[in-house]
Amino acid sequence: MALNELSELEVRFSERLDELKWLYYELYYGDEQGFQYLCSLIPDFYENRSESLKALDRKREKDPDWYRGNDIVGMMLYVDNFADNLKGVIKKLDYFTESGVNYVHLMPLLESPKEHSDGGYAVSDFRSVQPGLGTMDDLRELTELCHKRDISCCLDFVMNHTSDEHEWAKAARAGDENARGRYFFFDNRDIPNEYEKTVPQVFPTTAPGNFTQLPDGKIVMTTFYPYQWDLDYSNPMVFNDMTANMLYLANAGIDVIRLDAVPYIWKELGTQCRNLPQVHSIVRMMRIICEIVCPSVLLLGEVVMEPSKIAPYFGTVEKPECNMLYNVTTMASTWNSVGTRDIRLLERQMNELAKLPKNYVFLNYLRCHDDIGWGLDYDWLKSQGMEQAPHKKYLNDYFIGKFEGSVSRGELYNDDPILQDARLCGTTASLCGIEAALWDKNEEALDLAIEADIMLHAFMFTQSGIPVIYSGDEVGQLNDYMYHADINKKFDSRYLHRGKFDWKRAEERKNPDSYQGRVFNALRKLEKLRAENEVFAAQADFYPIITGSKNVLGLCREYGKQKLIALFNFCEHERTVTFEQKRSYTDLYTGEKRVRKIITLKPYAFLWALIKNK
Repeated sequence: MALNELSELEVRFSERLDELKWLYYELYYGDEQGFQYLCSLIPDFYENRSESLKALDRKREKDPDWYRGNDIVGMMLYVDNFADNLKGVIKKLDYFTESGVNYVHLMPLLESPKEHSDGGYAVSDFRSVQPGLGTMDDLRELTELCHKRDISCCLDFVMNHTSDEHEWAKAARAGDENARGRYFFFDNRDIPNEYEKTVPQVFPTTAPGNFTQLPDGKIVMTTFYPYQWDLDYSNPMVFNDMTANMLYLANAGIDVIRLDAVPYIWKELGTQCRNLPQVHSIVRMMRIICEIVCPSVLLLGEVVMEPSKIAPYFGTVEKPECNMLYNVTTMASTWNSVGTRDIRLLERQMNELAKLPKNYVFLNYLRCHDDIGWGLDYDWLKSQGMEQAPHKKYLNDYFIGKFEGSVSRGELYNDDPILQDARLCGTTASLCGIEAALWDKNEEALDLAIEADIMLHAFMFTQSGIPVIYSGDEVGQLNDYMYHADINKKFDSRYLHRGKFDWKRAEERKNPDSYQGRVFNALRKLEKLRAENEVFAAQADFYPIITGSKNVLGLCREYGKQKLIALFNFCEHERTVTFEQKRSYTDLYTGEKRVRKIITLKPYAFLWALIKNK
């Protein structure tokens, strides 16, 4: 190792060693041997980091806010659906550039059993790519080529559990006590039954309970599915080895490590086993270790709660944890507004977001790989006369096209007739009505559905943070019903929106009159406007404004000499908004300059009104 490299590592290490040791000793009761082993990993992974990645580390160390820019646009995709394999993705890099994408979230691609993969979230080897998708060398080649185009790559790190086919699980099943110590193993149901008294079920319909009995009678904790064995992070070797796996992926060129299901990773009897203090200690240690070995790498936390409640996962200014978090509940609140034409709940959530510090970075999206769970603020909805069960039923009926007048085409996921609860699946285009309009050959309905699709994306681009497009949404991709004929997929309706990217139909994006072209060009225009105007900067003031209509959401952004008033009509009818005085503004989207007091919004229209502050 060269002297300048050694000095670089020593400086980073010495600045953070005391806190890392304090956290580790507090969590693991002064385990000196475990800590020394952890410390021995750090120089090894640093030394094995490529020179190009080290150069990127130094560049981003000098610009720690590099990921907060308003020029970042993300896309999440499944490698096999998008381009068959990693080599195929490499051949499609020009498409990312054409789409304005510079942040690519590669959905789970590590080795996992085909029959029990849960979409790649049951990992059997954290250091191997699923054989059908390619190799680790392919992944390294992809990330290297992406970096040359200033494209960052994100990958899921499934840290709560392993597949029951992981080498640790196989050894545990064979009776290896050290391997069993990495999981939660019990001889009988006594202690598991105590856990069940306080631990909620994640999938009560498809995977009831939090434990699974093995053929030999042993009981193992499986919070999500029976083939996903929960790791016991109270064992320091679990933390050490999983941290090593994380660094291995970072050295493969991954820029953003998505911490999957991070609130679940610490279990304690008598609690809900969610969001416990030890979780934050673990995430903070992971952040410190990344800052030492690979400071260009970011941690993205998957925390499924409302924004005001997930804030602790950012940590503090002095002791930060995650660099970024998902803005999960806004997706549900957005589709609630689409289904009800009522923006008041969404407006309330925007107000909560406005209260959070500007340095918090959220990833915003309309659709993702998962279902839409109706985790809404039912206490507030009840105050408006809406009860939880009938409200969920209305939303689900509306979005599966069962409700009279609905143009949406979705399917239910985890439908529980007893609890009258279910989640929703479907692509943005199909939920907006594009699919139904094409089926009916109704041009007027198609125009309206396209406007709704574009309006929703404009709303996503208006929010602070990083907008992430679900692959296919940029060309209005429709639901894929072929999963019903696949024996490995037919029981999971999430595959409705996890269909193959249709490259033949995507070619229609080059035709400006096609629905694909209209959606693609509109999103590209929105991306460029967002990047060109400082009012979209992360430092901008952001808050909702009262429009006087429960159908029209109003947002305001202010930064420097620019002020943006953004209006979104969530209704299929024209709506008007009245300002207190005549305002001179530029319609950013059309470029027209206007002076108006009363603004009329067409059905599902939006307005980006740019005003110069005096």
